[in-house]
Order: sequence, then structure tokens, then C-alpha cells
Amino acid sequence: MMNRFLRYSIGSDLVIYGVRCTIGFLVGYWLYLSFPQFELYWTLISIILVISPEEKDARRLTLERFKANLIGSSVGLVCFLLPAPEVFRMVFGIILSIVICHFFHLMGVARTAVVALIIVLIHEQLTTLTYWAAVERFLSVTLGCLIGLSVTTSTAYLTMRLRKGTALEEQIK
Repeated sequence: MMNRFLRYSIGSDLVIYGVRCTIGFLVGYWLYLSFPQFELYWTLISIILVISPEEKDARRLTLERFKANLIGSSVGLVCFLLPAPEVFRMVFGIILSIVICHFFHLMGVARTAVVALIIVLIHEQLTTLTYWAAVERFLSVTLGCLIGLSVTTSTAYLTMRLRKGTALEEQIK
């Protein structure tokens, strides 16, 4: 009975992904509630974007998504300074993010870079986006990436240890 429970918990990508998303969300949500003066809802979104549902390549994919988020949000900060209408800055930023992802062999996660770019550059209705707001969003996205990477790394280590301890690693392969 216990072996069956362990197989369907630590042996299941679905359960592990659900646990990772839940832990990441709870950490992000705690920060969101603790620091209401900052736009930490972008942190919540970044956490979920970074965490990968595939256990096999979870660490690699999470690291690649982390890099893509940094690329997109960094390009967003640079594009924010361009003296052009928002739509042109966004189009330029999208193209530049994709080119940089291609250069670093991250095309599989280029979509994540574009999302991070849009998060940094987007204007809400009736508000003016200042450079500080763009920096705050960059930091919020980066924090979310760090949390997602930390959750994935720590749970991967814990899962590996539990699988070895219960001899499930050999059964799962």
C-alpha cells in the first residue's frame, strides 16, 4: 500500500508539478501580501512560467526559462528608454529578444522572453509607466524566476533523495 502511494506521489510528474506550483505560488503570494506597495503579481506569474511540468528535464527547462525571463525583462528595460511610441518599442523588443534567444540557443523558451518583455513594457490604462516602474517589474520578474528556480531545484533534490530511499528510482526508469 505504501509503495503504491509513493509511486503515485513522488513517482508522478503530475503530483510533483502540482507541488512545485503550489509551493512557488504560496511563497509568491506571501510576498505579494507582505509587500503590497510593489507590483509582485508579476512575481507570481513569473514563478509559474518558470516551473516546468516535465520532471525529466525540469532543472534544465527551468534554468532556460530563467535565462529567457532575464533576457526579455532586460531588453524591456533597454527598450523602455527608446524615444519611440510604445508599439514600436514592443515590436523592436520582441524581435531583439528572439534574436538574443537564438544567439544563446534558447529558441525553445523564446516565448517566455517575449512575455517578460511585455510585462516590463506594458502600460496599464490611465497610468503612466515610469522608468522606476519598469525597473520594479524587472526586479519582480527576476524574483519570480529565482523563486521558481529554487523551488524546482530543491524539490528535484528532495524527490531524488526520496526515490533513492524508497528504491523507486529503478522502478520508474
